Parts: sequence; C-alpha cells; structure tokens
Amino acid sequence: MTAVSNLAPAHAVASLRDCTRRYPGVLALDNATFAVAAGEVRALLGKNGAGKSTLIRMLTGAEIPDTGSVTIDGVELSGSGSTRAQDSFQKGVRVVYQELSLVPGMTLAENLFLGRWPRKGGVIRYADMEAQAREAMAQLGLDLPPDRLVAGLSPAERQLLEIARAMLGRPKLIILDEPTSSLAAAEADKVMAAVTRVAAQGIVVIYVSHRMNEIRQIAHSATIMRDGRIIDTVDVKGADTREIVRLMLGSEASQAAALEDRSQPGIVLEVHDLALAPKLSSVSFSLRQGEVLGIAGLLGSGRTELLQAIMGVRPFDSGDVRIGKQSVRSAGYKDMIARGFGYTPESRKEEGIVPLLGVDENTLSTNFSGVSRKGILSSRRMAEATRKIVDRLHIKTARTDTPIGTLSGGNQQKVVIGRWVYAGSRVLLLDEPTRGVDVEAKAQIYSIIRQLAAEGRSIIFVSSEIEELPLVCDRVLVLRDGTLQDEFKSPHIDQDSLMAACISGH
Repeated sequence: MTAVSNLAPAHAVASLRDCTRRYPGVLALDNATFAVAAGEVRALLGKNGAGKSTLIRMLTGAEIPDTGSVTIDGVELSGSGSTRAQDSFQKGVRVVYQELSLVPGMTLAENLFLGRWPRKGGVIRYADMEAQAREAMAQLGLDLPPDRLVAGLSPAERQLLEIARAMLGRPKLIILDEPTSSLAAAEADKVMAAVTRVAAQGIVVIYVSHRMNEIRQIAHSATIMRDGRIIDTVDVKGADTREIVRLMLGSEASQAAALEDRSQPGIVLEVHDLALAPKLSSVSFSLRQGEVLGIAGLLGSGRTELLQAIMGVRPFDSGDVRIGKQSVRSAGYKDMIARGFGYTPESRKEEGIVPLLGVDENTLSTNFSGVSRKGILSSRRMAEATRKIVDRLHIKTARTDTPIGTLSGGNQQKVVIGRWVYAGSRVLLLDEPTRGVDVEAKAQIYSIIRQLAAEGRSIIFVSSEIEELPLVCDRVLVLRDGTLQDEFKSPHIDQDSLMAACISGH
C-alpha cells in the first residue's frame, strides 16, 4: 500500500495542524494533522467513534480545537460559535450530511435558495431564482424543472439536489457524509458521477464512506482514522482492503470469541428469498431456538428494512417468512406480537419510548390487560410487574413510575428490551440495541441478551459496531448488495474478517 504525505502543503485548500479536541471522558481528536488540495477527492475512513465527525466539525467551524489550528484557503479560522461557522462558510466550506434537509412541499429552486432567496424591494425574484437553480443543477447533470416539488424526486435526485445547493456561491471544499448509504447501485452511480464533475471544477471533495468500490472509482487518496487519530493517508488505487481494515481496527481486532453456543436444533424462523426494493433482493436464512444471530452490514445495507419486513412493520415485495411450517407473509405487526415476536427499533428516542410516561407504562405497554382489573389499570399490579423487570434487567430507577425520559440511555434501552421480556416474546428482533449507551450499559445488555438466549429465546442482533458482534453472537451473517453473502460462526468470529466481508463487495 502506498502512503501519501499528510503534511499541509503550501497550496492546501483546507488543513488541520496538530488539532486536539477533548470532551468529558473522551479524546475525540488527538493531535490530528490533515490537508487537502484543490480538485482532490479524499475518502475519509474509520469505524464509529474514530473521530471523523469531529474532524468535519473542525473544518466547518462548528467546533474549536483545544490546541492546534484550522486553516481554510490560507487563512486560519478564528472566533467562536456561529461567528466561526460563518467564517468557514464564507471561505467556501460546505457539508452535505447523511440526513437530508430538504422540504418536500417546496420546489427545487425554493429548496436550493432556502433562507437566502434573491429579492428586490422585498419581493422574491422567482425568475432569477429558477434560472440560477437550473444552472446549479446542470453542473451535476441534473436536468429537472426548477418549479417541480421535491416530494416527487427519487432518493438519488434528492441527494444530487443537496449537492447542488452546496455548489452555490462557488465553494472551495464540499464534505459528503455517506452520500450513497440509502441508494441502490444505479442511483449511487449518479452521485459518484456528480462528485467527479465537482472535483473537475477544482473543488475539494471529502467523501465519507466505507464502500470500497466507490472509493476506488472516485477518490485519489484515503485518510484512515482510529481513536481520534489520523493513522495514515494512502493511495486508494493500490490499497488492499484487508490492510485498510487493519488500519481502521488496529490492535483491538479481536481473535476468536469464547462464546458457548447453546442454541438448539429446532428452527423458530425461516426467511426465504425475501425482497424489498431497493435494499433487499433475495435474503434467506433460518434462526434456531436459543440462538443469537448477528446481522452485519454497512450503513444503508438494508438491515433495518429486513427486521421491519419480518416484524410486519412494512410489506415486502416477494419471498416468504415462516414460523414453523406456517407462512406469515401477510401478518402485520400486532399479529407478529401475538405470535411471540418482539422488536426494538433503531431510534430509541423517536420510536422506542414515550419520554413523559413512566418506566411502568413503557414496560407494560405490550400487555396492559395483565395489570388491569375489569378494564381499569391497577397501580399496585403495575408496580409489581414492573419491579420484576427492573430487578431482573438491573434497571436503575428510584421508582417504577419515574418518567423514562429522565433515565440514562442505557437504562432506557433496557426498559425497551424489558417490554418484550414482560410480554413473553420468544423471538426478539433487536435493531442497534446498544446505540448511544455507555460501555458499562453495553456490557449489561450483552449479558441480558445471552441470558435470554440461554432460556431458549431466539434473538436477531443488528449492529453497525462490528466489534460488538463477536461478544454476543453465536453466528453472524453479512448483508451486502441486497443478499446475505457471508457467514461466521462462534468461536471463529473476529472483527477484521467481519469488516473486510462488509466492505469487500463495495
């Protein structure tokens, strides 16, 4: 692998020199030096928590380094707060985040100029705005009428519109955060073609992604981060995927997991050729009784869609889901709960809890009839039933009726899992069950999951944190390009092999 110098050249459009940023208990950026030149496409790689977001916020002026300096177009950023961010913006730094910020009910032109509409005498000049919008979109090969509503755009067209908005005002640096994570392959190609067009105009592009096929197609080099440090910057043309994985994971890549597989031969769930466009094309697997089955894959690979399809949250296009010998393809969410399935969503705060309700109400919401008497909730029964779950899962709360929104993220997540323990669910579909919780809470959740499996419950464990899968799973399947393409079994599950399997097809 060919290393590329990371020292700031005299002609650098943007650079960080010796930047360090600490948060309480976390060293987010550790003495980082980084530079990009005009017309360069630089990939930025690193697992969750590696420091990529902090580096981006440094460049946009959203964060101030504790030590070190940030320079844009030869001038060091100064000031703080919105003043610093505005300074970065005026110097030509733009960022397009993974979560798009378009307004569906407005036109393309209105979205492009949102908050900065051209005016004359207090009146918006729609003709000028649409002409400029048409020109901005044409730079990316986007031929759409500027008076069309965003609601009618495809996912790729929306992503391109976000990039077109970033192109306004002659930027010098555009940062793209996982721009193709939600796109099918054909749509991703349109975005990559647009990135090539942007770079051809002399604009720097920092491209955050793990999709190696994309990176090799459009990036000149890749900077790899780990634990807040910049480990290396390499030429992607000669980069070996496994070597990149080694640099991303470092010495913490685990060897063999020492889990004892206690799963039983009985099959509790079978999925055959399940398809859900555009993410899933043909997914087949089985789940054994007492098994913890991990699903690994890149962001946007379709892991959440797979769980939602099984749980009846969203209909799938074709294929079959079977419990025993019975097809449940047409079963809805309530029906799957009645069949003994439980589901914890990826977004705990938005979909998993009701913050103002108590721990008791959040825990017992799957079966209030068990704590009711003649249709009226019994506070005594609610307290008793909730206390059993609180004690069993070691949930820290002074009272069972404490509003769940006041608990820590880890304790909230244990309540969400405890809801299905209380319901007696035999199959649990857990989507990112440790996201946003601290290290201690993660270990407790791993222990809870293993205990539930030991009791004969079957669990599908979806996680974007590759390093935790060997710690809790009996078996891991890798979801890539719409299908399950690799399988790892304990005790032969290790981080570097998993990560390489996730990104090698990309």
